[in-house]
Amino acid sequence: MGIYLDNAATSYPKPEAVANAVYDFMVNNGTSSGRGSYKKAMQSDYIVYECRKLIGKLFNFDDPKRVVFTSNITDSLNIAMRGILKENDHVITSSLEHNAVWRCLKTLEKERNIKIDTVECTEDGITNSEDLKKYIREDTALIVFTQASNVLGTIQPIREIGKIAKENNIPFLVDAAQSAGAMDIDVKRDNIDILAFTGHKSLMGPMGTGGLVVNTDIYIHPQKAGGTGGDSAYEYQPDYYPNHLEAGTSNVSGIAGLREAVKFLNKEGIENIHKKEKELTEYALQKLQTVKDIEIYGPKDTDKMLSVISFNIKDKRPEDIGSILDQKYDIMLRAGLHCAPTAHDIIGTKQMGTLRIGIGYFNKKEDIDKLVDALNNL
Repeated sequence: MGIYLDNAATSYPKPEAVANAVYDFMVNNGTSSGRGSYKKAMQSDYIVYECRKLIGKLFNFDDPKRVVFTSNITDSLNIAMRGILKENDHVITSSLEHNAVWRCLKTLEKERNIKIDTVECTEDGITNSEDLKKYIREDTALIVFTQASNVLGTIQPIREIGKIAKENNIPFLVDAAQSAGAMDIDVKRDNIDILAFTGHKSLMGPMGTGGLVVNTDIYIHPQKAGGTGGDSAYEYQPDYYPNHLEAGTSNVSGIAGLREAVKFLNKEGIENIHKKEKELTEYALQKLQTVKDIEIYGPKDTDKMLSVISFNIKDKRPEDIGSILDQKYDIMLRAGLHCAPTAHDIIGTKQMGTLRIGIGYFNKKEDIDKLVDALNNL
């Protein structure tokens, strides 16, 4: 199947139980959740409820009703930001945001005249949480931060930022696209009000799954209205969770797969997964430094980053190298801006982008060896 090193985009392969669960549901059940009182529909309800419960437990959150399912993390982040930010509000964010946050904020700047401040970071993507304090204003309505950069891998000081947010009574939204499933997250310990997650990356679930863990009483205005399976005579979107933010038929087949993915994570242990990926990342950093004319970006310190490494080869276009690696060596990397131009501003690569390795739980040291050999041959 070749060597897959693009797990920062989506994890592959998935645990076998994930694919089996999706197939089994579609073949042997196939009913909507919350739409019927017959046996199979009740089984669908249970699958969705148990997945909410498992997701909550994974993040140390004990109210399954406030685990809201969406179609992906972009959907989750838009629901949260558009549901909280009002005309002329002020928001604080990082300098490393993916377009799932940044484009939404820039669109709201145009549509609702919101004001945006970005907290500076080092060239390695390291943010000092104390720097955030100088941007807090009376009209600051939200702080939104990625937990780990999808370009540099750098882990942000979420717990400290969340503490500052709490002290100033400002809601704190965390983009856990790269971190959920790859490291221990505790919404209580880490002072997270709203956690946005996606199913298809380190959670190892199917595409088309994601959600929000709503650990706050702040009102989030729903971005869509429609059928929820209950209170059908009521003409407005219900104000209770999860129906408040869920309208329309759920992706139950995807959620069935996500449920098995979280069970797999629990069985393997997040700490064990993090340890293995950390060791592979450390090995990759050491091996890559043997490649001639390579420039590696980010902290290059596995205590400060997740398993994402961006690099360039002097006088070579990343797209060209990525194409040769794919066609000649069957090695899959990501080349370009990775939907995060603000992060590339920090490292000075906005014009050309970088090559990016995304190491996953199923990768091996031999994958790194073959990549390095191929780069040296180039």
